[in-house]
Amino acid sequence: MTEAHARAQAGSAPSKVTLYRNGSVYTAADPFATAMLVDGDTIAWVGSEQAATSIADSSMEVIDLRGALLAPGFVDSHVHLTETGIALGGLQLGNVRSARELLDAVAGAGGAGTILGHGWDETLWDDPTLPEPGELERAAGGRPVYLSRVDAHSALVSSALAAAAGLPDLDGFAPGGPVKREAHAAARLATRRLSAAELQNHQRRALDEAAANGYVALAEMGAPHIGSPLDLQLAVGWNAGADSAPLPEVLAYWGQLTTSAADAESLLAELGVPVRGLAGDLNIDGSIGSRTASLREPYTDAPGEKGTTYLSVEQAAAHLAACSLLGIQGGFHVIGDAGLDAALEALDLAAAEVGEQRIRAAGHRFEHVEMADADAIARLAKYSVTVSVQPAFDAAWGGPGRLYDQRLGSRNENMNPFASFYSAGVPICFGSDSPVTPLRPWSSVRACLEHNNPGQRISARAAFLGHTRAGWRAARHANPMAGQLVPGAPATFAVWDVEELMVQVADGRVQSWSTDPRARTPLLPALDTGTDPRCLQTVRNGLELFSADALHA
Repeated sequence: MTEAHARAQAGSAPSKVTLYRNGSVYTAADPFATAMLVDGDTIAWVGSEQAATSIADSSMEVIDLRGALLAPGFVDSHVHLTETGIALGGLQLGNVRSARELLDAVAGAGGAGTILGHGWDETLWDDPTLPEPGELERAAGGRPVYLSRVDAHSALVSSALAAAAGLPDLDGFAPGGPVKREAHAAARLATRRLSAAELQNHQRRALDEAAANGYVALAEMGAPHIGSPLDLQLAVGWNAGADSAPLPEVLAYWGQLTTSAADAESLLAELGVPVRGLAGDLNIDGSIGSRTASLREPYTDAPGEKGTTYLSVEQAAAHLAACSLLGIQGGFHVIGDAGLDAALEALDLAAAEVGEQRIRAAGHRFEHVEMADADAIARLAKYSVTVSVQPAFDAAWGGPGRLYDQRLGSRNENMNPFASFYSAGVPICFGSDSPVTPLRPWSSVRACLEHNNPGQRISARAAFLGHTRAGWRAARHANPMAGQLVPGAPATFAVWDVEELMVQVADGRVQSWSTDPRARTPLLPALDTGTDPRCLQTVRNGLELFSADALHA
């Protein structure tokens, strides 16, 4: 056990002084900074290499950055820890391109018990025909099988699992096809009856993966249709030192409907752990990939289908009003335009009941919000609703011939309107929805710069802030300095091996980069090199979460 880990286990604050020098520090305090001094859990100073030479002494640990970038750590504003851990440890089906390949993967699965897999996407296959439950059963040699689609809103299940979980009697069960809606929730929960130790193993795998990719905090989106209260309690438990090694902070949400302030208070007491709000994946609708997102007009590739609305406007309004009266965050998972219409009408009804000021003060948040027109965006701004979005969705599914185009036709051109959110003053933060997309923050920043609709691109700086400081603000973190590298702020950051640093903007009509120091703009990694920066170290409150050997060599 390292000295830092021992201090963390003992519950005492670290007291070591560390000087980072000979690099580039992303800080508003000094755009030319090349060094930073950390005293215990706090940033004590940032400045120049010359000043670093004058303050260095033998009592400090001195880390030579060798040109590396030291920047605020990333905050993922929407993840599912246990699901991510299961996906990392199970069959990873993102590269499968046919039913035959999927069946071969199932047949080759090792171990015993239920075969779990994630990530198949039939829209990428030449022949989108999916294997039937009986075929999965035979390929698995009789073992139960649960394989979630990439969007995690539908799944392929074996005959044995369908029978054991009672799926044929539930809404969303389709003999020979993927299960959706109620049947999918039941199938998933049937495979998540795990011991506390098993749940912790999955969560730890996810948190380690996050730390290795520069994340210092993750917003865990628990909900009854995804996992149990125990799952949530264990996730929150990592913040209290459930393990000897420090880990990213878990910012917990629970997505369960309430009917009144008293009902909400009772639910919060029953959970037994602090949560940031009754928000997150409280589903108003589903996903575009599974055709369960609620649309105003039918899906282009499925005439007559408009998706699913899980909550009525009245239910959603009562929930928002209850949360507003308690001064806590409420909110929903909402993707389709009709789903967003319902959420906005609910805001209007809640505001009529408890007052607009209470609605705005509660800091409600909506997850995903992929289809928002100008009127919807203006109403989100009116109520100060934070939008938590996933740039990697556009990178994966935007553009001609891809998922959005297949499912929505011409409507795909207005998906994920990041620039419009910003220009209207809608608070925005970014996440991965892991395991739907990987925990790769720089790829997410790049997706903002390279949005498939040029009119919705934003600068690297705006995207970076949305992935860092905005994530803390969206979770209403108590420390207003979180997400900054300035004296007095928490020593929470990541160190990156970078090829080149520059200023990058999203407007192709102007020069897209500059290294001129007169611009006084902190520099970020060049993201057009084909590779992401490599994480060398991740630190939260002065404690090392991850370190590559190269940093200390």
